[in-house]
Order: sequence, then C-alpha cells, then structure tokens
Amino acid sequence: MEAEHNARLTSAEISQIWGSYQNGTLTICMIRYFLNHVEDDEIRRLLQYTLEISYSHVQKLTTIMRKENFAVPVGFTEDDVNVKAPRLYSDTFMLAYVQQIGKLGLNAHSVSTALAARSDLHSFFLECLHEYGDLHKKANQILLSKGLYIRPPHIPYPKQVEFVSSQHFLAGWFGERRPLTSLEITNLYDNMQRNSLGEAVLMGFSQAAKSKKVSQYMVRGRKIAAKHVEAFRSALSKDHVPAAMTWDSEVTTSTAPPFSDKLMMFHVTALIAIGIGYYGTSMATTMRRDIHFKYSRLTAEIGKYAEDGANLMIDHNWMEQPPLNPDRDELAKKQ
Repeated sequence: MEAEHNARLTSAEISQIWGSYQNGTLTICMIRYFLNHVEDDEIRRLLQYTLEISYSHVQKLTTIMRKENFAVPVGFTEDDVNVKAPRLYSDTFMLAYVQQIGKLGLNAHSVSTALAARSDLHSFFLECLHEYGDLHKKANQILLSKGLYIRPPHIPYPKQVEFVSSQHFLAGWFGERRPLTSLEITNLYDNMQRNSLGEAVLMGFSQAAKSKKVSQYMVRGRKIAAKHVEAFRSALSKDHVPAAMTWDSEVTTSTAPPFSDKLMMFHVTALIAIGIGYYGTSMATTMRRDIHFKYSRLTAEIGKYAEDGANLMIDHNWMEQPPLNPDRDELAKKQ
C-alpha cells in the first residue's frame, strides 16, 4: 500500500488542480482590471479581497505542481489584460460578478474537496471552499446594504403534509398544469439570473473583441442568453412568479479591449460548461415534463454553441490542452 505522503496525484486531483489554476489566473486578470476602474470603496475592498485569495490559490497550486514535477499551465497572464483600457462595466456589475465568483467557487471547491484523496489537497480545497464562502457572504452583505440583492421569489409556507396521488403531477404538455414546486422555481429563477448576468458579460465582450469572428460569436451568445432568460421568465410568469432584473444597462459603450480574445473565449466557454451543469441538475430535480423538455432543448443549444467556441479557439491556437491519459496504442507503434 502506497504511503500517504508519497501518494501520486489521482486523475481526479490532476483535473481539479489544472482547472483551478486556469480559473484562478483568469479571475486575477478580470479583478485587476475592475480594480483600476471601481469607484465605490466597499466594492473596491471586496475586489481587493477577491484578488488576494486568487493570488494565494494560484501560488499554492504552483507550489504543488512544481513539487510533483507537474507542468505548470500557461493559464492567463499580463498579456491577457490591459488594466488601463476604458471602463467596460459598472461598479454594480462588478459586485454582482464577484457574488457569482463566490457562488461558483463554492460549488467547484465542494466537488474538488470531495474528490481529493490526499490530505494536503483535501485541506487546500477545503480552505478554498471556506474562502469562497466568505467571499460570497461579503458580496451578499454589500448587495443587501445597497438594496441591490435580488431575493428569490417567496411562496406560502406549507400548512400540512400532502402526498402526490396522481400522475397529473408529472404532466405539463396538455390541459391544466400543476403549479411549480419550490425547487423548480428555485432552479428556473437561478438559471435566469445567471443567464441575465452572462448576457451582460457577452455584450461587453462583443464590443471589446479584436477579431470579427470572436465579436460575432459573442453577439450570438448574447442572443442565446437573452432567449434563455425569456424562456425561464415565461415559465415563471405563467405561475405569477416575478422575474429578476437585467444587467444590460451596466455595460458601457466602450469598444477598447481590456482582455485578450483568448481570455474572453475561454471565459465564455467555461461559463457554458457551468451552465450545462446547472441545467443538468435542474433537469434531475424537475418533475413537470414540459419544464424538463425545456432544459433538454436549451442544453442542446448551448452545447452546440460551446462546440463552435471550442473550434474557434483551436483555430487560433488558444485552447490549452488539459492533462491526457497516454495513448497506449500510439506508444506501441513507436517500439
């Protein structure tokens, strides 16, 4: 049995380390640019905290990889951000963006912690989980204090315990539909909020992209995000559930690029991957057939969009290859 202190990294641990490094270096670029333009002192302190924990995570990941003779990825560097470019997003957008970083960091590092077999990596990912939880809490507190926190919809408390007595509970195509469950509302609302913020991200990126193809790709993505927002809004409005705010007005008219096309393309494809994961979770917890089908259809649409984005990145040599298992058949041919 291999001793714990000499244990090699598992494929799961390698995947989480590599992904965390990519996301950490991207976050550093984004936050450095935001810090050069933010005006609100509270939001500035939050951005500074975000930058500090991101630098700390990347430094610790680098130390782990070098100790393991693991090739440190390129990720994103000074070449991928121009902090002096004009303002592209408002302070309010920056605050909402950081709140999403906290939420996504909580989800990602809960998975990383669960997958870590080695105690040092378990401790590292658990520390990251706590820091992202703290970041999310700080962002929420500022949003609440400024009256910007968007609360999920309220529904009445259940007055008694009931059991489902008919297959009508699963229906949704024809005739009278049952009201949405609290979990269905939660997922529809959360997916709508993420797409609304993503629409603003894509709007800014479409204006700032240097390549015409990248700009067109961002415009297409913005339209898809808007379509998905409307799909979720429609499902909620039929149950008289209020919709979330949009973020379009938080994007300036600047066309000067603060980020490289490579960074923006990676950012968008990463957001799509996260979105597909959330849609999958939503499908698994949705029991009304019409809503389930809606997620299935929307997932297929963004899956095609993601594939087109990957092809665009490959064409420009922007896609850094994740760690691969050896091709044993190819190795055998070299003997």
